[in-house]
Amino acid sequence: MGDQSVATSASETQMRAFTRAVLDDLRGLEKMIQQDLFERGVRRIGAEQEMFLVDVSRQPAPVAMELLERLKDDKRITTELARFNLEANLTPQVFGDRCLRRMEDELEELLTRIDHEAAGIGASSALTGILPTLRLAHLHLDNMTPNPRYFELNRAATGLAGGNFNIVIKGLDEIDISHDNVMLESANTSFQVHFQVAPHEFAMLYNIAQAISAPLLAAAVNSPLLFGQRLWNETRVALFQRSVDARSAAHKLRAAPPRVSFGNAWIKESILEIYKDDISRFRIMLSTDSLDEDPNKVLADGGLPEFRALRMHTSTVWRWNRACYGVSEGKAHLRIENRILPSGPTVLDEVANAAFFFGMMAQLADVYPRIHEVLSFDDAKNNFYAAARHGLQAQFTWIGQKTITARDLIVGELLPAAREGLRTHGIDKADIDRYLGVIEARVESQQTGSSWALKSLAKMGQAPIDVRMRSLTSAMQAQQKTGEPVHTWPLAELHRTRDWFPSYRTLGQFMSTELFTVRASDPVELAAQVMDWQETRNVPVEDDNGKLVGLLTIRALLPLVARGKSVNFQELTVQDVMMRNPLKAHADTPTLAALEMMREHNIGCLPVVDSEDRLLGTVTVYDLLEIAEKVLEDFLRGEGDEAVIARKSGRGVPRE
Repeated sequence: MGDQSVATSASETQMRAFTRAVLDDLRGLEKMIQQDLFERGVRRIGAEQEMFLVDVSRQPAPVAMELLERLKDDKRITTELARFNLEANLTPQVFGDRCLRRMEDELEELLTRIDHEAAGIGASSALTGILPTLRLAHLHLDNMTPNPRYFELNRAATGLAGGNFNIVIKGLDEIDISHDNVMLESANTSFQVHFQVAPHEFAMLYNIAQAISAPLLAAAVNSPLLFGQRLWNETRVALFQRSVDARSAAHKLRAAPPRVSFGNAWIKESILEIYKDDISRFRIMLSTDSLDEDPNKVLADGGLPEFRALRMHTSTVWRWNRACYGVSEGKAHLRIENRILPSGPTVLDEVANAAFFFGMMAQLADVYPRIHEVLSFDDAKNNFYAAARHGLQAQFTWIGQKTITARDLIVGELLPAAREGLRTHGIDKADIDRYLGVIEARVESQQTGSSWALKSLAKMGQAPIDVRMRSLTSAMQAQQKTGEPVHTWPLAELHRTRDWFPSYRTLGQFMSTELFTVRASDPVELAAQVMDWQETRNVPVEDDNGKLVGLLTIRALLPLVARGKSVNFQELTVQDVMMRNPLKAHADTPTLAALEMMREHNIGCLPVVDSEDRLLGTVTVYDLLEIAEKVLEDFLRGEGDEAVIARKSGRGVPRE
């Protein structure tokens, strides 16, 4: 997230001063490039690991601050936007020899330490692009990390947007929601990899990074679900763009680009083009009171500026391939930060994805040094979004206007290129085989993290969504502990053990949302037919805005049927027969309280509504009886599938 020191509610005078500082930094960077003041002759790599924290019931666990207190001696671990996220920064390494194996070992060591300390507060880490058990109710400001930067980002973004953030994503299912803060961004976690480049090669290599984004993502997708809905293979791409979309209605009307984007064109000469574009297109959102650096004076004195103002502004523009400036061990450098890769499914899968990226970057610069002349930018951008939507099922337009499947492009051209790129940079042959072998097997098997999750859900049937999401998350964590790559994972099993009692704690966790409703003005005959066709004893009555106005039950229709010919069904409407102002509950109503309400009032169906009486779902007495029966059966039967996996692997599972 960049520099954490921000000015809160900066005045216009402060913002003008900060803007001038941004421009001064840009001129200072231009001078450094002209004077060739950057490290040369070495290529380094690095990575940032984002993760979710979950409790024993696999719900998001907002314990990051408590966990960081336990880990305070390890400066590699830091906060993210939400209290249920963490970020770990890996040690940069020279690109060569056993660097990939060292990256994997460090990641394993970090996660082992995090999980050890997290177990003491009833939590564990989960590597996934979007946590299946995450619900919109988790994304409130009380769960935001208590850091002024995050709250100022929220204030500035909502102010520029002029209100709520609207999220519309269509896939196999559909999401259409409005949210009043930027916490939707915390639903995304990634494995961000860094590739150091020299100033003179930046444009060429940045364009290569853009071109290979689509096949890289297609092989790595791991985020198919959001709030229980099946959307894109990599839903992060759609969600991140919309979660911090600070464009006003006027900006959207004229198709201004969002702050999260793939970009608009190839880079022609240098990193400066990206920074100039970011300054020109996007209003400054954050500033700092610490404007004590004069980059020209620092350069004149033989030092290296930090460019804090420029870096703060560009940290609020989230390109999928980001340009980075840094100073390490007294030397300035430039990096390309690839933000495309999702977190997970395993450490081995992540390092394999990184190896694929690094290898392609190293080799394709020699094969296509002017890739912008043989591949149109629009095709590269379309390829990227096709990969996000369809994963390995995507089709791309590649070099020379060739149409090719993701699988054929990766296996036939890009894996051999990546292998050669790693070889020429001295990467250990066994490591090349290890990591690129994982990519090849994953692509050939067509089992990415996303396809595993979707196939697992299909196998689980129609159990309550909360139980399915917990089962999926539990299996995912258990498989992560084995260390086996995702293409070898068996599908997750649906199970309800003693750990799943929280799945039935509130009505919103298991209510039925597949509803058949009628309007008050509809003929009773229609309602009766719907009840017959759909084999239901209760039909909610709603108005055209989805507001609950009544409930029609089989109990109300039976007396009419008994009266037979004396009743003129053709003249009766639903409002003549329905129960007006029916007893209702909310999604957060405790299940035991709902059961008591239904018993006390002798009703078999309880509509569930929001704060404005809009219908969300229903719960029937049969739902409650079925749940009670299954929980009792599973309680008596015992353990779930993750314990079986742990026994077979000989490794532990998250502490229960």
